[in-house]
Amino acid sequence: MTQSLQKSEGSHVGPGGLEQQPGHERKGGGAADIYAARAFRDFGDGFAAVLLPVYLATIGLGPLEIGFVATAALLGSALLTLGIGFLAVRADLRSLLVASSGLMIATGLAYTQSSTYALVLLAAFLGTINPSSGSVSIFVPLEHAVLSRFVADADRTKAFARYSLLGALAAAFGALAATSPDFLVTIGISRLTALRAMFVLYASLGVAGSLVYARIPVGPRTSPQERPAATLGPSRAIVYKLAALFSIDAFAGGFAVQSLMALWLFSKFGLSLWAAGMFFFWSGVLSAVSFPVAAWLSKRIGLVNTMVLTHIPSSICLILAALVPNLHASLAFLLARAALSQMDVPTRSSYVMAVVTPPERPAAASVTSVPRSLAAAASPAIAGALFAAGFEAWPLVICGVLKILYDLALLWAFRHIKPPEER
Repeated sequence: MTQSLQKSEGSHVGPGGLEQQPGHERKGGGAADIYAARAFRDFGDGFAAVLLPVYLATIGLGPLEIGFVATAALLGSALLTLGIGFLAVRADLRSLLVASSGLMIATGLAYTQSSTYALVLLAAFLGTINPSSGSVSIFVPLEHAVLSRFVADADRTKAFARYSLLGALAAAFGALAATSPDFLVTIGISRLTALRAMFVLYASLGVAGSLVYARIPVGPRTSPQERPAATLGPSRAIVYKLAALFSIDAFAGGFAVQSLMALWLFSKFGLSLWAAGMFFFWSGVLSAVSFPVAAWLSKRIGLVNTMVLTHIPSSICLILAALVPNLHASLAFLLARAALSQMDVPTRSSYVMAVVTPPERPAAASVTSVPRSLAAAASPAIAGALFAAGFEAWPLVICGVLKILYDLALLWAFRHIKPPEER
């Protein structure tokens, strides 16, 4: 049986020894530090997701091999996320976040030294570079657990919307920074050196993130007798059902991760790196704008309805983008998709945190994230094979159709399971 550990009136200590102040965010720490660290991390993911296929092609890899690299990155992320989510129940969350930043630093430096397929696969599997430029990483369960502890239930969706908004804006500017290698080439730096310089920048952002994580306030450590006996307890059935459904969504999304989307634009339309960077910048801005809209909408129609009713139109836009022959029409549909497709991110995170007990939150975030990563790990390799075989539109169509089926299943299974603030 799980219960909150009381420290003093008005505060309590939860998993990882974090001192929590229910009902509001702590001034000068906690949520603000998570927002800042997320911005550093997503700025790096923003340019890394666009430049990864360019870098891999520069060192001689083809579409099929690039697909396998994306699969290795997502598979490794899933295994790391699973381990860190369960470890978080008995470990210091701040220390785990700082250690994860250390892995981010090592990843960036490893890519600068990776010039063969085998080394790239190893760096992708063990590292933190996110080919989807989204919330698929070892940081996610830890950040979700910390953030949900610093806000009241009524403010939780807004907090996650703010968290996603800052991350999406940072990723958008990261995508814009992906044009930097073209500029460096014009001043006499080789293309390969310019690309590797961006991975050094990625490692530097890991340093900045670790310094911010180190500021998260930590309360007294709990004794082994006081810690939760189980990572998941009364909410186990709900979490497993959500994890199964989220894995369908993630498997579908793996067919159109940002690195493969960039590869598709380069291959089908001959888009330049500068044009691709601009496109992903504006798609990131549109995604960012959608997050506060999602929080506002969820207050009126509920979290599950917000997830489903915004996701289905975005999937239709993706299918249409794959089928139209004109570049401008395709980009228009992709931008419309960007304005809708991420509105389920803060609402999904808020919903998971709402339907489990507080001590279960780190494990719940991990268990719902890991199947997503595992499922998403399979599809990039399939998408790469389809690209190599000349079926370039198929991955996007498959993605859209599967996501629509997922949305209908989610609505059917969870339409009656409402978080406390919606009852």
